[in-house]
Amino acid sequence: MAMTIHVDIVSAEKEIYSGRAEIVFAPLVTGEVGILPRHAPLLARMKPGEVRVRTGTEELFFYVSGGLLEVQPYVVTVLADTALRARDLDEAAALKAKELAEEALRNRKADIDYAKAQAELSAAIAQLRSIQKLRERAGK
Repeated sequence: MAMTIHVDIVSAEKEIYSGRAEIVFAPLVTGEVGILPRHAPLLARMKPGEVRVRTGTEELFFYVSGGLLEVQPYVVTVLADTALRARDLDEAAALKAKELAEEALRNRKADIDYAKAQAELSAAIAQLRSIQKLRERAGK
């Protein structure tokens, strides 16, 4: 039996996943990181994107809106404002959010919060990428 690491994925609303994994991949602001059992302790900021959890028998996919990743030698904790199983993402809502954010950035009004619009655009694009990757994997 392969060594495993315990993984908890938690959003502001609820726990999304708790279980064992052989490896975890997470989107950090500095790039993607892969975490194996006995990984060095780490605390890092995540960007919007996909967290992948390989359990040995399956690979699970989760969308996170950003947040914090805490790694201990045998425990990985993902703390996100929003976290969803990738299969639960709403493509129509993500496309609408992307369009609204792009429109807000194009209008250049004085009352717009550019940082917020850019963050919303980034989150929508990350959701759409997760949906696309899930479709590609299902087609294999």
